[in-house]
Amino acid sequence: MAKRVGVDKWLFGTVLTLVLFGLVMVFSASAMLAKAQYGTPYTFAMNQAVWAVLGIVALFVLMKVDYRKYNNPRIIFPAVAINMLLLLMVFFMGAVNGAHRWVRVAGLTMQPSELSKPIIVLFLSYFLQTRIHQMDDWKHTILRAAAPPLLLVALILKEPDLGTSMVCVGVTALMLYLAGADFKYFFYAAIPGGFILYWMLFHVAWRRARMLAFWNPEADPRGTGFHILQSLIAVGTGGFHGLGLMEGRQKLFYIPEPHTDFIYATICEELGILGALALVGLFCFFGYRGLRAAILSTDPFARFLAFGLTTMILIQAFFNISVVLALVPTKGIPLPFISSGGTAVFITLASMGVLLNITREID
Repeated sequence: MAKRVGVDKWLFGTVLTLVLFGLVMVFSASAMLAKAQYGTPYTFAMNQAVWAVLGIVALFVLMKVDYRKYNNPRIIFPAVAINMLLLLMVFFMGAVNGAHRWVRVAGLTMQPSELSKPIIVLFLSYFLQTRIHQMDDWKHTILRAAAPPLLLVALILKEPDLGTSMVCVGVTALMLYLAGADFKYFFYAAIPGGFILYWMLFHVAWRRARMLAFWNPEADPRGTGFHILQSLIAVGTGGFHGLGLMEGRQKLFYIPEPHTDFIYATICEELGILGALALVGLFCFFGYRGLRAAILSTDPFARFLAFGLTTMILIQAFFNISVVLALVPTKGIPLPFISSGGTAVFITLASMGVLLNITREID
């Protein structure tokens, strides 16, 4: 067993920096919107702060819990089952903007799909740790490993939430690749997966409109192309130094959801390319420290767990930033640690507590 040391202070500091930066930017991006909707500019920022504090408490608690305790089928399988039940419960709740994504109990609202991401990582870490030499057995290893994540993905797609589904599929694929799965299995999976993705993108009216807007947003600047064009205006307006914190203009009812999905556009406008690149740099450094923990871990379970939790964050960050820069079609994927969203920030910070506990075992 490795010598027990303190947590990775660089990783810990990076996570806290991202959270604090996110709180500042949520307030900056949402103040006018909150004032118009609720009569006070602090609504979204205060909600984010409460969940961030709860998430940091969870981080400190889980940072001290030995990660090996999760390597237990009596924890793994009930967690998968509970998550599945929560994903089924959303369909008995009222729809919001045509989607069933939230469970509401006693005045509290949570998004079970956010919980699916770390649970998929946990399940795959448990399942794959002893099968790295059996990755050619598609029936007893590949299929059994992919079945629970794909079932969760199917429920998330039904909500519908294509963005989160793609994150879950991406994390699953990367963890299977880390375990040694042959590339041919990804090719076989890509054939039906590609047909499903094509159907969901081009045979669902509003997604088809998004795809067409992605290719040519100028064709309908006040309709389907509005999101992309306003986001690009914000990015371009920021220039090198930005307009200054709180001075952004596109957040004033031009950019839809300026404090959630498009918060990176507000960052670009107010802090310029310097601030935008600094944030990308923080995510890159986070990725380096997280993947370093995975590489240096001698325990296969810890290696998979650290790798999965790190890539879970990086995939989301990549997609969110790419959407804002119009590099990929618009998807509702929040920017980890930064975007407004109680469930997302709490679960993300709790997951980081597990990752930080793994770093205690690394010299």
